Amino acid sequence: MTSSATFALPPWHRREDTWAILIALGLVLAVTLAFFLGGARAVSTAALSIPTWSDGDKLLGALAANPLAPLTLFGLFLAAFSGASFVLGWDVARYAAGFALLFVFSVIVTALGSNAALKQWQLETPLLALAIGIALGNLVRLPGWFQSALRTEFYVKVGIVLMGATLPFTIILQAGPLAIAQATIVAVTTFVAIYMAATRLFGLDRRFGATLGAGGSICGVSAAIAIGGACRAEKSHVSVAISMVILWAVAMIFALPVACRQLGLAPGVAGAWIGTSEFADAAGFAAAGAIGDDRAVKTFTLMKVVGRDMFVGVWAVAVAFLSVTRWDRGAAGASERVGAGEIWRRFPKFIIGFLVASLLVTVVLASIDSASGTQYSKEAIGPLKTLRGWAFTWTFLSIGFTTRFRELTRFGWRPFAAFAVGVLINVPLGYWLSTSVFESFWLAVR
Repeated sequence: MTSSATFALPPWHRREDTWAILIALGLVLAVTLAFFLGGARAVSTAALSIPTWSDGDKLLGALAANPLAPLTLFGLFLAAFSGASFVLGWDVARYAAGFALLFVFSVIVTALGSNAALKQWQLETPLLALAIGIALGNLVRLPGWFQSALRTEFYVKVGIVLMGATLPFTIILQAGPLAIAQATIVAVTTFVAIYMAATRLFGLDRRFGATLGAGGSICGVSAAIAIGGACRAEKSHVSVAISMVILWAVAMIFALPVACRQLGLAPGVAGAWIGTSEFADAAGFAAAGAIGDDRAVKTFTLMKVVGRDMFVGVWAVAVAFLSVTRWDRGAAGASERVGAGEIWRRFPKFIIGFLVASLLVTVVLASIDSASGTQYSKEAIGPLKTLRGWAFTWTFLSIGFTTRFRELTRFGWRPFAAFAVGVLINVPLGYWLSTSVFESFWLAVR
């Protein structure tokens, strides 16, 4: 019998992971099919790209050269996201209206982030999206219909699956064991540090400590929710853990890229350090993107997605087991058993989509000659990178618009102090592992 510590998941067709996978893999297949059928021009029309510009004439010229691109891009994703909204049970009309405004913001932010002067100041699209979103989100009362389109987790999952199409499966196979090893060291150490600080130093409930530890060591918000449900943590405990993850994740978005540049880290090493030190996928992609080199995004993905995110199911089962066998000893639920199927139930399914996308593109490249492979990389993988960039821009804007400083301060000092202990251990440990123990491998990622 499965423990009642588990929480009910919606049917597979009503989960964000499912639709993120379907939409992203659908784009990968459509772009690949278009390439082999000679439809690369149609793909380039949808993949709106704004070049670096230093004067307004160049920007306007680039937009005028492909005037249908913004509308095509908007229509493509609006149709896909609205279809998903209908099945997921969201208000389609409110979502469509909100996404239209979010899209306008994303075009403006991307145009500003492509400015040569702002790029020299390291104010590229990810940081600008966050800064503008945070400023407006805290100064202006956002209408409810717009907030319905701020789906951070949904957009980042679409972006992660698209990221798989731009990362060769051979690199994933090579990096997998090292990423998992580094992630395991960091995750276990950070979880234990936060849990012990919460329960031993600050006298917090063990379930609260486990929820805080999961949010700081595995995959942020998703881990806090999964582990909180697995160990029967109070709803307020889960909410505080989520607030702590968001608070520190936003701070790290700005702090880590600056630290990487000041320390002179190579892009691959910087991405790996961010992958071990950030607390949420979306925030980590923003920080890695701010490095300004695709190698940083690749190594971050290997560390965070391949190395850390996949552990959430295992940790949920382990904590649920502790809860029903140790923490609830003598209580009515002590005789319950934790089913092994919980590992699959809690496993973040979008990781499978990420791996399938990578495998699909790798098989295509392996089945064609070198010249065709070069052309495929330019006409198919290139646009997929552009589409991935738009998904992440919507993610960063959503983070900014939904970050409320007033709400983040509504917790006591003890949870903050316990989480801070984990940060003080996590960040230097990740730096040492990335720059010393595994440096040679992260430098080799291209």
